[in-house]
Amino acid sequence: MGMGEEIAQRFDAAARIFEKANTITGFNLSKICFEGPAEKLNTTTVSQPAIFVTSAAILESVRTSPAKSGFVADVTAGLSLGEYTALYAAGAISFEDALILVQKRGQAMQAAAELEKGAMVSIIGLDEEKVGQLCAEASDGEVLAAVNFNCPGQIVISGSKAACERAEKLAGEYGAIKAVQLEVAGAFHTEMMSIAANALKEALRKCKISEPLNIKTIANIDAEYYKSAEKIAEGLIKQLTCPILWQKCMERLIADGVEDFYEIGPGKVLTGLMRRIDRKINVVNINSLQAIERLLNS
Repeated sequence: MGMGEEIAQRFDAAARIFEKANTITGFNLSKICFEGPAEKLNTTTVSQPAIFVTSAAILESVRTSPAKSGFVADVTAGLSLGEYTALYAAGAISFEDALILVQKRGQAMQAAAELEKGAMVSIIGLDEEKVGQLCAEASDGEVLAAVNFNCPGQIVISGSKAACERAEKLAGEYGAIKAVQLEVAGAFHTEMMSIAANALKEALRKCKISEPLNIKTIANIDAEYYKSAEKIAEGLIKQLTCPILWQKCMERLIADGVEDFYEIGPGKVLTGLMRRIDRKINVVNINSLQAIERLLNS
């Protein structure tokens, strides 16, 4: 079955999320999630709303269940696109406004990517200093920077397609275990996304963001907790052109006493990253109907 389909069939709350999403986006998003085709689902303009909606559907399936009526987070976090789910989970933004922003974000990022050929490469086995040196050599005057600090030994670089290809070839000389070009449309989290950031800024003016109250959210761009609606809007805009400090975010939460982490959404990338950041931390991955049922029965 496709992304989120079993969950929507099992939980009314999830089904309602997908139905709302179809209305808000103006196309049959649930059909693409459930049935594909994969090439359409994987485009930036569709994948971003699809991931957000599926994550929200999983979240609502859990927190509307009588078995987990007290399932409330102390703090939320999300990597890049996931920050929208985190803000929705924290009550800082409504589902409707978050999805409108996510859809606009995907469209704007795709448009920016089509203007300039960009790429992203995951560098495995190098520290921040070495990755910086690699980028300096491979850039040759073009855009190239470290943008996703995911976990020890995994840093993603982003920039012009040519610069990324040079870095991929040079990475071994710097001692990298491997360099893997990511299947993305463009140079995300760099200045090449400035046009997308401006478009998102306009969209944010039409959406309501609330000041964080009972549930905190930590920001991708600086690993600090959001203190105001203005800072949230600023953070969402900046993350399109600035690095994502995921490792620092997780280290901050651990230092502040967070003990139990739940990864909610399709996939299990964040669970894997946490194992590299701190193997002792308890992480529960909730990415499927089976995972939801395990949690509800625990």
